[in-house]
Amino acid sequence: MNAPLAPAVAACAGPAIAFDGVRLDLGGKCIIDGLSLTIAPGEFACVVGPSGCGKTTLLRLVTGLLSPTLGQVRRFGAPVDGPSRDVAIVFQDYGRALLPWRTASGNVALALEAMNTPRGERVERVAGLLDKVGLTGHGDKYPAQLSGGMQQRVQIARCLAQGPRVLLMDEPFGALDALTRQALQDEIAKLISESGATALFVTHDLDEAIYLGDRVFALQGNPGRLAEVIDVDLQRPRDQLRTREHPEFLRLRHVLFDHVQKTH
Repeated sequence: MNAPLAPAVAACAGPAIAFDGVRLDLGGKCIIDGLSLTIAPGEFACVVGPSGCGKTTLLRLVTGLLSPTLGQVRRFGAPVDGPSRDVAIVFQDYGRALLPWRTASGNVALALEAMNTPRGERVERVAGLLDKVGLTGHGDKYPAQLSGGMQQRVQIARCLAQGPRVLLMDEPFGALDALTRQALQDEIAKLISESGATALFVTHDLDEAIYLGDRVFALQGNPGRLAEVIDVDLQRPRDQLRTREHPEFLRLRHVLFDHVQKTH
């Protein structure tokens, strides 16, 4: 039997992610200032905003790769004090994220090796994960033999192999063509729902943020601050045509577009 994509989300009285009055200074410059927000366990949250507003920096604070100058970042009630296997991140540059000398299966197995998963379990779990992301039969191929969309699927499968409670995504579909991007949007929404993980997804694409998110956090820059929080009340599962034509989708798009226009 294949292992679940992620462990059951433990009962938690508080949010999965919390920023409490966070300020971050780097190189003598204030990058993020007074940021306070919470994300519930199992929520799919998206972050939008102009370039330089601190979207990727926000992810680094959640991972513990950066520490706030003031305030506190918490995951499931505990202060973030460094990286954790409970947190996985999907990068935009899938080409550099994968090891070119390892097959698709070998790349996915990296996470299991790091967790000292018995070799006998790895084959079945890797096969199950590749199947989940639509790569059945491609496990023996190297990254150079895969399309961009397939390479990104391998990276997603490797992250899911960790069984993360929090999945961070930094514009993971930005370099893909429109059709592949839409297909992966639907796949990641389904995978997150099945796994019970909490998702924090950074994107420049306003339509993508609305399509995927339960809520959208709109940032403004210089320094990065929370400007607006938008609840997305659109039925799931969502559909690439019907959802995007829904009057509420179009209304939310206007709200976000107006925000971006004001902050540029």
